[in-house]
Amino acid sequence: MNIGIVGLGLIGGSIGLDLRSRGFNIFGVSSRQQTCDRAQARGVVKEASINLSLMAAADVVFICTPLGSIEPIVRELVPYLSPDTIVTDVGSVKTPIVQAVSPLWPNFVGGHPMAGTAESGIEAAIPDLFVGRPYVVTPTAQTPALAVDKVEEIARLLGAKVYRCEPEEHDRAVAWISHLPLMASATLVAACDREGDRDIVNLAQHLASSGFRDTSRVGGGNPELGVMVAKYNREELLRSLSIYRDSLDEFISDIEAQNWEGLEHKLKLTQQARQNYKL
Repeated sequence: MNIGIVGLGLIGGSIGLDLRSRGFNIFGVSSRQQTCDRAQARGVVKEASINLSLMAAADVVFICTPLGSIEPIVRELVPYLSPDTIVTDVGSVKTPIVQAVSPLWPNFVGGHPMAGTAESGIEAAIPDLFVGRPYVVTPTAQTPALAVDKVEEIARLLGAKVYRCEPEEHDRAVAWISHLPLMASATLVAACDREGDRDIVNLAQHLASSGFRDTSRVGGGNPELGVMVAKYNREELLRSLSIYRDSLDEFISDIEAQNWEGLEHKLKLTQQARQNYKL
């Protein structure tokens, strides 16, 4: 099978590494010739180009670009595709992407592999990135079953755990466990930097350890990603942020009132609730 990948960064490159090692013919497209050359040198792809016409040979095409580029790329890609070609994406928001792209290409299957690292670019691509991680597929009632089955089959070959849901369900769920944590993490760093005494800030920077590292990691990532998830999943993100703000206000009230029993009760509940998440 010929697999096309548009966007040779962390996700696209990692898909290429894994599928090529499993015997697939992998063709890649990037906007930069330097990335194409490096992808070939690393063995991520058999062939790479800056021209989308290379995707004409693909049976399945993965669009692994930022959210804002997915629809325009599919529009450019359509003239090169055979009618049976399956197109899927890896975007972290699904509803607006599925709504925009499905009319352009009936064989489009929305997808979201929930895996990654703090790094980006072709050099960040690694084998087995998706092993044991969720891979969400979001077909609609009009999505051809054969296309859905093929994308799920490939996801399983990557070692991922496949979940199927509606695009709207996906976006509401990831607002809680991905997009809200990104914003909470970013505002944590912003709040720390508002300490007026720069000597204290400097001391805090030197004392920071695993707790601060873990809670600040996603907030210190690619700013473009943060803007894109806020733009494309705005309503669900605002909803989760509002509820988060209410919860934070409750904690503040307990501390202001020295309600240590109430605070301990809340912390016990969060301790128990966290165990329900498949971390």
